[in-house]
Amino acid sequence: MGLSGKGALVTGAAGGIGRAIVARLRNAGAAVAVADRDAARIEAEVRLAGDLLDGAYADGLPNAAAAALGRLDILVNNAGVITRGPVTETSDADWTLSVGVNVEAPFRICRAAIPLMAEGGGGAIVNVASCWGLRPGPNHALYCMTKAALASLTQCMGMDHAHQGIRVNAVCPNEVDTPMLRSGFAKRGFDPDNAVAELGKTVPLGRIARPDDIADVVLFLISDAARYMCGSLVEVNGGKPVG
Repeated sequence: MGLSGKGALVTGAAGGIGRAIVARLRNAGAAVAVADRDAARIEAEVRLAGDLLDGAYADGLPNAAAAALGRLDILVNNAGVITRGPVTETSDADWTLSVGVNVEAPFRICRAAIPLMAEGGGGAIVNVASCWGLRPGPNHALYCMTKAALASLTQCMGMDHAHQGIRVNAVCPNEVDTPMLRSGFAKRGFDPDNAVAELGKTVPLGRIARPDDIADVVLFLISDAARYMCGSLVEVNGGKPVG
């Protein structure tokens, strides 16, 4: 899975999954530009700090990465937020944040990245969607809706841009042991360690995913080993259904 000479852009790079993806890409030889609100402490070739709710920032990320790295072959739209609760408990601010980060930002970034990849002879895009966008679960209406939109966008782009040598796929995790998951437990009054352990008992494989479990699948989808995969939604869930 050598990626020597390739240029990559990863959003949400400061999170648990994002850091694992960046490490995998760099270990495989890619030069990586990372995007996050606070990118200062991420090991990468290029840091592009900013807010994905800023349309101009999202629009400009692919060109900024290509200019800094010399090319753009790989894009991983990893940034995401989780809003919990039914529609009746969803605020306008929740809507703006979730739709902005989970749907609009990947749309803007892909729209700008695809022409660059086409000019360079092709590329690979991996979007981080969710099992919850394929089979919605309870009390996560906005999260499920936005991840479903990202999954559908992935399939559409996969068909529309395959002829340009651009493969677009998505990885769809279930629960992953990340700082975002643990902070969510803490906010709801649960001990994160105990909550993660109890959640693991609901998974047929005996534990929830670790960031590396997701990063390895992302690396596979980027690599030539997945050369005939396009528009695919790959679930990485340890055998656990949504619900």
